Amino acid sequence: VQLAESGGGLVQAGGSLRLSCAASGGDLIYVHMGWFRQAPGGVREGIACINDEDGRIAYAESVQGRFTISRDNVKNTVYLQMDKLKPEDTAVYYCSRMSSTLNIRLGSWGQGTQVTVSS
Repeated sequence: VQLAESGGGLVQAGGSLRLSCAASGGDLIYVHMGWFRQAPGGVREGIACINDEDGRIAYAESVQGRFTISRDNVKNTVYLQMDKLKPEDTAVYYCSRMSSTLNIRLGSWGQGTQVTVSS
């Protein structure tokens, strides 16, 4: 399964964006997924994940209450709705397959999508 992220852009602080992660070469049914981000000069960190079998969702503390992960298995797409954006959310955002325990990332990275939040 290949993953392609899209939906990034430039937004003012307090604004919203919705990122998409489209899968090709296979479907996402029972595939557990996560969103990661890497800020300039920083390490890549996991921020949201979803288990497609039991519906478990987890968020990093830094985005809890502002970001929402969801999925549409008919469209083979996972989304990340980002609200109340802050300048510190500026990063390249990536999606990835995850293990069922949601603590192991699987597969290769996509190209990512750049999110820039201006103050």
